[in-house]
This record gives sequence, structure tokens and C-alpha cells, in this order.
Amino acid sequence: MKGKKKKGIIGLTYALNGLKEAFLRERNFRIHLYITVIVICFSIFFRLSLMEWMFILIMIHIVLICELINSLMERLIDYVKPEYHPQAKIIKDISAAVVLIAAIFSVIIGCMIFIPKIFL
Repeated sequence: MKGKKKKGIIGLTYALNGLKEAFLRERNFRIHLYITVIVICFSIFFRLSLMEWMFILIMIHIVLICELINSLMERLIDYVKPEYHPQAKIIKDISAAVVLIAAIFSVIIGCMIFIPKIFL
């Protein structure tokens, strides 16, 4: 049991280090985190219902995960193929499109939740 606990702590340490590296090295990840703080503050201010909180938190989760995967893909491609290659560019572009789609849908859902609260 002690070995599993130590292995779990080591895994958590790696995961936390990964978050730290993403925060320090990835500008877009930081931007998404700053927007997350703003959205959470708005959510508290407008006293969202449980269902509204669920949608907000799910969309935050999706955008952050997509941004981390995009960063991972870009770094992996740069490592495997440091020189320019058209296929590498396509992979990076598609990876960025995943984040864009998640961000667009998160804005749509955010507008559906917050606009009625702002104007009513």
C-alpha cells in the first residue's frame, strides 16, 4: 500500500508540474485561466443556479483541456519535426481549431447564461 501511495504522490507531482509549465510557457493557457477567473467572478456575482454553474464549469474544463492538448501537440510536433513540414503545419492548425471550436461554444453558452442576467 505504501508503494502505491508514493507512486500516486509522484504522479500528482508530475501533473502539477505540467500545469506549472503550461502556465509559465503557454500564453494562451494563461489567457484562458485569466478568463476563467473573470467568468467565475461573474458567476458568483450573478448567483448562478446549480445547472448554470454546471454548464459554466463544463465549458471551462473543455476549453482548458483543449488548450493543453493543443500545446502538447505543438510541442510534440516541434520535437519530432523541428524543421518546417506541410503535414506538421496541418496537424498544428487542426489542433488549434479544436481550441477555437471549444472557445466559440463556451462564449455562446456564456452569452446564453449571462446576457439575460445582465439585461433583465
